[in-house]
Amino acid sequence: MSWRHGMHISAVLALLGVAAFPIYWMLVTSLTSSAETFADVPRLVPDLSQLPIYNAVFSTTQIGVWLVNSAIVAAGTTVLSIALAILPAYALSRLQFRGKGLLGLCLFASQMLPEVMLVVPLYAIFVTLGLLDTLLGLILVNSAFTVPVVIWILKGAIDSVPVELEEAARVDGCSRIEILLLIVAPLIAPTIAAASVIAFFHGWNEYVFALTFVSSEGLRTASVGLAGFVGELITPIETVMAVGIIYTLPAITFYLVAQRYVVAGMTSGAIKG
Repeated sequence: MSWRHGMHISAVLALLGVAAFPIYWMLVTSLTSSAETFADVPRLVPDLSQLPIYNAVFSTTQIGVWLVNSAIVAAGTTVLSIALAILPAYALSRLQFRGKGLLGLCLFASQMLPEVMLVVPLYAIFVTLGLLDTLLGLILVNSAFTVPVVIWILKGAIDSVPVELEEAARVDGCSRIEILLLIVAPLIAPTIAAASVIAFFHGWNEYVFALTFVSSEGLRTASVGLAGFVGELITPIETVMAVGIIYTLPAITFYLVAQRYVVAGMTSGAIKG
């Protein structure tokens, strides 16, 4: 092994350590007693005798319900975003029509508005449509923010698909919908997976709309539930960190499962013809 190769490995390990350290520190803090949390010398290794705190979290809070709600919102946001984005992405990539450039500009502009500015008008719309205090409402509003991003991601992938494949399919009698679903979609599957990860994480981590539009305890998402542990007078640090670890694990697991597709999706747009 050359010294350069060894330096590259060391650099990668160092970066992995920096990236993983916050999660490790959350784990250590969650397994540290209150007396030791504020000690002069911090604990650097987990105290396994404090593991019952995780059982206490599940028995004294609704973290299980919160995680299920977050999973429903994230999965719904992902599916709806991909379903709504793939047709516009194909149109922007393959069709020529008046206002195409303006449409693309509007998609970009929709990402410039912060969520907080839209809370009041969206709240009025949700009251009218009866979507307040529903997970469906959260799925719809989250999808509204992720669809423009997903459209541009999928458009870049569709641009890399050879037009000759579609022309051959049209000669065989395929419609545009059949071409999109049977030919183009399988070819850009890695990019669809990458876009799905982006939509999933947005739905999983979204806080402002989940806090504003949902009031029932049984419909609360995990992001809102986690924030509820931060009190005005006292904040149970070890409990917050334990809930944070539990909240993070499903998202990490999802990303690790989709990791190879994410990498392939990020590089597929660079391959032409």
